[in-house]
Amino acid sequence: MASTALAALDADGAELFTTELVLYECRNAAARKPFRIAVVRLWNSLAADQRLIVPTAIDIAMAWEAFRRGEAGEAGIVDHVSFVIMRRLAITDAFTNDRHFKAAGFNTLF
Repeated sequence: MASTALAALDADGAELFTTELVLYECRNAAARKPFRIAVVRLWNSLAADQRLIVPTAIDIAMAWEAFRRGEAGEAGIVDHVSFVIMRRLAITDAFTNDRHFKAAGFNTLF
């Protein structure tokens, strides 16, 4: 499903953005697998294109407060940081099937 959704976005010329924290999660997941180099390449590509977003101190503080309250189906802190940044940048579509993004009011793309 994800590859189909990604192909459709690519065909539409959509730009994908992510945060450093999301890629930290990817790096951890790929640390001992053959995907390690792919994650490094993705990081470098997004950073070079200025599509890798560094959370601000305010983003993180707002995310911690929402996390403390247990918002969005008790989403994790990385998801909460994503929600704060997406709202700040007026991004409504999330390239995920994570139910927490739906609970936070975002459109999930697969």
